[in-house]
Amino acid sequence: MAEDQEVVKLELLCKQLHEANDGVQRQEAEKALVEFQSGRGAATLSQCQLLLDRAQSSYSQYLAATTLTKLVSRNPCTLSLQQRIDIRNYVLNYLATRPKLVHYVTQGLVVLFGRITKLGWFDGLDKEKWAFRNVVGDVSQFMQGSVDHCVIGVQLLAQLTAEMNQISESDANKSLTKHRKIASSFRDTQLYDIFQLSCTLLRTALENSKTLNFNDESQHGLMTHLLRLALNCLTFDFIGTSVDESSDDLGTVQIPTSWRPAFLDFSTVQLFFDLYASLPASLSPVTLSCLVQIASVRRTLFSNEERAKFLSQLVNGVRNILQNPQGLSDPSNYHEFCRLLLRLKSNYQLGELVTVEHYPDAIQLIAKFTVESLNMWQFAPNSVHYLLSLWQRMVGSVPYMKATEPHLLETYTPEVVRAYVSSRLESVSVVLREGLDDPLDDVTVIQQQLDQLSTIGRCEYAKTCALLVQLFEQTAQRYQELITARINNRSQQHSMEDIAILEGQLTWLVYMIGSAIGGRVSFNTSDDHDAMDGELVCRVLQLMNLTDSCLPQGGCERRELATISFFEQFRKIYVGDQVHKTSKFYRRLSEILGLNDESMVLAVFVRKIITNLKYWGHCEQILTRTLTLLSDLSISYNSVRKLVKLEEVQFMLNNHTKEFRVLKESGPQHSEHFPFLGVGVSVQEMRSRTLFYTSLGRLLMVELGEDEEKFTQFMIPITAAFDSVGRLLAQAETPVFQAEEAKKGLIGLARDLRGLAYAFNTKTSYMMLFDWIYPTYTGVLVRGVEIWSHDPQITTPVLKLFAELVQNRSQRLQFDVSSPNGILLFREASKVICTYGSRILAQGDNIPKDQIYPMRLKGISISFSILKAALCGNYVNFGVFRLYGDDALDSALHTFVKLLLSIPQSDLLVYPKLSQTYYVLLECLAQDHMNFLSTLEPNVFLYVLSSISEGLSAIDTMVCSGCCATLDHIVTYLYKLLHQKSKKGTVDLESDALVKVMKHQPSILQQMLATVLNIIMFEDCRNQWSMSRPLLPLILLNNEYFGQLRQQIISQQAPDKQGAMAQWFDSLMEGIEPNLLTKNRDKFTQNLSVFRRDINDSLKGPVTSGGSGSEMMTS
Repeated sequence: MAEDQEVVKLELLCKQLHEANDGVQRQEAEKALVEFQSGRGAATLSQCQLLLDRAQSSYSQYLAATTLTKLVSRNPCTLSLQQRIDIRNYVLNYLATRPKLVHYVTQGLVVLFGRITKLGWFDGLDKEKWAFRNVVGDVSQFMQGSVDHCVIGVQLLAQLTAEMNQISESDANKSLTKHRKIASSFRDTQLYDIFQLSCTLLRTALENSKTLNFNDESQHGLMTHLLRLALNCLTFDFIGTSVDESSDDLGTVQIPTSWRPAFLDFSTVQLFFDLYASLPASLSPVTLSCLVQIASVRRTLFSNEERAKFLSQLVNGVRNILQNPQGLSDPSNYHEFCRLLLRLKSNYQLGELVTVEHYPDAIQLIAKFTVESLNMWQFAPNSVHYLLSLWQRMVGSVPYMKATEPHLLETYTPEVVRAYVSSRLESVSVVLREGLDDPLDDVTVIQQQLDQLSTIGRCEYAKTCALLVQLFEQTAQRYQELITARINNRSQQHSMEDIAILEGQLTWLVYMIGSAIGGRVSFNTSDDHDAMDGELVCRVLQLMNLTDSCLPQGGCERRELATISFFEQFRKIYVGDQVHKTSKFYRRLSEILGLNDESMVLAVFVRKIITNLKYWGHCEQILTRTLTLLSDLSISYNSVRKLVKLEEVQFMLNNHTKEFRVLKESGPQHSEHFPFLGVGVSVQEMRSRTLFYTSLGRLLMVELGEDEEKFTQFMIPITAAFDSVGRLLAQAETPVFQAEEAKKGLIGLARDLRGLAYAFNTKTSYMMLFDWIYPTYTGVLVRGVEIWSHDPQITTPVLKLFAELVQNRSQRLQFDVSSPNGILLFREASKVICTYGSRILAQGDNIPKDQIYPMRLKGISISFSILKAALCGNYVNFGVFRLYGDDALDSALHTFVKLLLSIPQSDLLVYPKLSQTYYVLLECLAQDHMNFLSTLEPNVFLYVLSSISEGLSAIDTMVCSGCCATLDHIVTYLYKLLHQKSKKGTVDLESDALVKVMKHQPSILQQMLATVLNIIMFEDCRNQWSMSRPLLPLILLNNEYFGQLRQQIISQQAPDKQGAMAQWFDSLMEGIEPNLLTKNRDKFTQNLSVFRRDINDSLKGPVTSGGSGSEMMTS
């Protein structure tokens, strides 16, 4: 009776959750239902059955279905084998007797059936009979009933196929190996029969298609699920590669050889083409999806003759669709058909395609379809990628084609290029007139499409260049006329709109010319092609001269981005070592623009960079890409030596400030050349300064050598700025303190110096910077952290600067034997860590959760990276500090401990950057500073060990491997300590934190032993060697517990496998001595590899018990 009342209450809660208008009532109902779903006992099971039997509402039925799914998915599963068999039989009977349930209830029960079947796949009633494998037999009874019953039967098979193919939430804690064994067994024993059944049912439906009424919900639903079933079979992960869906244009379907009859019988392929022709638009896209998979079947499934016939059938089917293209007006059909076209080239060679009988007709129709698609640029824009990729791959294959048949690409690629170019130019006026989303705003998509077009355009490149030159000259001439009229105040009212249209068209053309030049690397080229490139480049540079002269009155942001993109391509192809300067490209530049050599071309680059820095400092995107271009130029070995000889570069090196004085006849004036370096800009805009000064640093270093005077001259503006900020900070406690100016000045200086410190990667240049900054200005930086410790806008750049200064990049921190600089540098690093740490800890925990990382954890993470770089830099003898009573090292280490304890342990793995810096630092401490770790309080050491235990199971392999190394250092230290005591008998261990932890919490190391062993035995262990290193000392320290663990694992195996498991454990420790010598460790690692291989092989066989070792190990 009480149980009935509880069920009635649950039904009421379901109704409240879905129908109540009161938000509080819905929230309380949800809370109560979540609590119910977390139940594990027999009461939950019986209540779910009562909810289904009573069937008072669809909500309560769905609750019961999802609760049962969670119940059977739990790890370890608390239900017995018989209970799970009963649930499965109950679900099948329930669906058979109630075929007209609400769709989401049916789906919930179907998911339950699939989950319980998968998880019990290796469960057997006895050695001869499996408990859950009679899938087709059980479901076939549904096929003999009404249409509704057929729908449910097909749904059950479709869901089971999908369930077997994916790693569900319930599998997240299970072994990936076990998931693959289940999927492989299902593939080998059931999947082909299910696919054949789906094809048979689809043939029957096709034969009766004229009598079927697709407006009828049941009949439409049956066809939907049948097609979905066939698609699920074809998209099955046959070999466990887990192909990323985002790269579906590259995937090959690894059909098993046993499936050959289905594909050698060409009626299977024709079936789906016929279905596409017969079904309405609501169903036909799935047939095309099936054809996409069929077209991707691995080539090795066929002999050469069979493959040619198979390809011929595919091409003929595509040709028929293009001859009757009415169905392609549906966006879903169109998208899947574009994917199908691409798969023809992805999976087959151009030499095979041209030998197909109807290839000339097919390529003509595909070209016509592509041209029409490009002209209709607003229709399904996401599908254009597949068409352009098809033509790109075909053109890219031409040099390697051995067939004698003509490929006809020279006939059709110019049409494709013309269609793309003209359609994009025509789109500009439509976008402006109708206020549509502008394709030019999506730079990523533009870049992807233009990369494809660059290869297509290189086929018949003369025609491509002629088209671009003609359109560019027409557009640029008209644009110049309107600009001139506007300057002379002769512009008409409508001309502003005309100018906007022309600017948009020029933007497209500049992008296209840049991509055409960039295509040179991906195709055979010639001197004539280089001359054509020269023609294109000259026209863009001439346009740039015009537009740059108009920048004081304003400019077009999109066109500037296109120009930078053009310069990026120009630099990659024609600036550097790979181009002969005698090529026709440079000859054309000399003839038209007077640019006689590479130095003059580089001067054009630098002038453009300076212009952008002057006029576009407020635009983050243009500024960042301009500075990236400067950085790329400064990295090139030969280019950078030519750059430093240019007047423009010398100007930048001598005037790297916001403004410089220009002498004119009327007197000195101020001209802003680098406004983004001023304090008047936002903090966000200042982020670019680091990249700017990295480039300047590289340029300065070319001829710097040991010239300290030249370095001092370069640093004059920064010195003046630092002195100014220092004076402002000295007034921090007074009413006249100009806080905002000082703050922005310090942020800018920290970013500037970080860029220089990154660039100065030689000992000589770094020492100049260090002597300049220490001790004069390090105090200013620390003072800034003191004042604004609560503000990450200040602390982050200052901390990042110190992180760069202590980084021993390229062994630049190799100080002389008589130099104290290494110790002095560490002292400053310690000072900034302690200053920041003490103040951030004093602020308390009143930071909102969504702000905890930027406001607190980011600074802590950078502090960790400073300490790690300093400790591992190999330029400081840390024994000196304690010897001479200097507390810099101890202060930094104790600050690290305090900062660590302020972080909730759960956050260590939530934030990737924090976890990486913490675990790398911890590994460094365990390797070189175990004496410090051993003096920690037991609760602190317990925190550290717990964090290592969590990190062992981290998804990030670097974190996991770091934890293994750290654990190895710790347990090795402990083993040696205890071993030393047993030998000498005089070692005092009472003060050692690790020994105290072992004494009061022996389970922590035992738990880590179980975790490591569990990962190696039953999970997808990607760093087996790293895992093996701490395992041996853990076993030696916990020999008794290891014996218990061994017996527990053996007892959980099936009776016929227990002997083998015992033998594997014996082999694991065979020849292993109780020491940690390198030879002994290597022997253990070898034994462990064999041990893991034997365990994995054993999982291939059936397991007749209800659980597995991996499930029991987690308890």
